[in-house]
Amino acid sequence: MFQRIKYKELNSRQKENFNFQKVASELADYGFNCMWLNDDWQGADFIACHINGDTFLKIQLKGRLTIEQKYSGKGIYVTFNQDDVWYIYPHDRLRDELLNLGLMSGSKSWDINGSYSWPKIPKNIIKHMQQYAI
Repeated sequence: MFQRIKYKELNSRQKENFNFQKVASELADYGFNCMWLNDDWQGADFIACHINGDTFLKIQLKGRLTIEQKYSGKGIYVTFNQDDVWYIYPHDRLRDELLNLGLMSGSKSWDINGSYSWPKIPKNIIKHMQQYAI
């Protein structure tokens, strides 16, 4: 009755739904209940509410490591999966860390478009990114 799907065969909307379910499952292990939002409310795709009743995370779901100026100052966390590891990072904090490491600035993508992403985490920051792995 059950047959595993092939992720590569999903359309972009189906992949987004699939990834939300996967990361929500991971976050459940840390005491979070996740609620999908029908529109990007304050830049978030979903809200993660902790069982302590005090912690609420606004999370943007991405396909890869991404920094975008449009998320600055909104208290957004970003999550993505690479090699079956989920990373969740506070956008503004990681933006500042990467800029301090000399990454992004000086590129047309960042300086003009206000956006920078990597298809895979660069080798020179993979150790730095471990703090955001769950």
